[in-house]
Amino acid sequence: MTRLLLLATVAALAACSNPEKTARYTIDPPAATQRLPDRLGMAELREVSLPQYASGQEIAWQGADGALHSTPKTIWADDPPRAVTLALARQISALSGARVIAEPWPLADGPQRRIEVRVEQFMAQADGVVRLTGSYYVTPAMAEGRDIVRRFDLSVPLAGEGPAAIAAAQSQAVAQLAEQIARLD
Repeated sequence: MTRLLLLATVAALAACSNPEKTARYTIDPPAATQRLPDRLGMAELREVSLPQYASGQEIAWQGADGALHSTPKTIWADDPPRAVTLALARQISALSGARVIAEPWPLADGPQRRIEVRVEQFMAQADGVVRLTGSYYVTPAMAEGRDIVRRFDLSVPLAGEGPAAIAAAQSQAVAQLAEQIARLD
């Protein structure tokens, strides 16, 4: 009897719930198809700094009026700074063979370098392009070397409309940034 009451309660709650479900999207760059020289060695990637609109759960896009819009029905599957950091570390490592690990550093031997990425803009613009701009910094951690400071300004066209197209284009932009960092361009 208790089990029947529980099933009836669950069914009643399901009937009252909103039929529109929240859709979750991932940052998932395509697999690396090329191999670059390892210019980083063992490197710690600090959590990527994103603008407020890009670090929230809701997927933002720019409307024709220039305003940024979002909806709670389309969100990122993971915390955006964490997702971008992990995807970037994985992609740089896959491209170059470097051992790039997101902070905190988990290994006994410390990193040779630290990488910091500061994103200024990461949005689906009204003109149908995802724009990723900012700077990255590579500094020696335990070894001798020089500091490297580079700017990036990447654009990826949206292949369609809606949050799935935004997620795909942002994933491609992360892949392009990984290649730029791996090359130290």
